[in-house]
Order: sequence, then C-alpha cells, then structure tokens
Amino acid sequence: MPKAREVKDKCNVGIGTMKFKEVKEKKQEELQEMLKNLRIKLGKLLFDLNSNSLKDFSQVQKTKKDIARILTALKLTVSN
Repeated sequence: MPKAREVKDKCNVGIGTMKFKEVKEKKQEELQEMLKNLRIKLGKLLFDLNSNSLKDFSQVQKTKKDIARILTALKLTVSN
C-alpha cells in the first residue's frame, strides 16, 4: 500500500490545467495511470469537502473535467 505522501504527490496530476491536445498525445497506459490517480484525488477532495476542510472548491470541478478529458481521449484511442 502506498504511503500517504506518495499518493498525494501522484494526485497532483492535472489541477485543471491539462489541455485536450496534451491528453490526446499521451499513450493509453499513461492515460490509465492518470485516470486512476485523478479518481483517487477526486475521492480525497470529496471527503475533504464533506468534512468542511476543503478551502478551494473549484478543485473538485477541475478534477472532474480532467477525468472527462482523459475518458474522452481513451474512447478515441479505442475507436481508432
């Protein structure tokens, strides 16, 4: 099981700054790893939101958008 610090470092993927062009250029394995890390990050953000310890609420929305971008890119690679 990864340590909390390792998971936190891996979860800093994206933060709403990913462009679709950048995501589309990545390999499928990289996208799967990024998707896994973003879903972990989203879970932590939602937990913090429910426990009233989240200060930047926009991070939840940005993370959801990053997940959607990755899922879209994965569907495009599968269909091609």
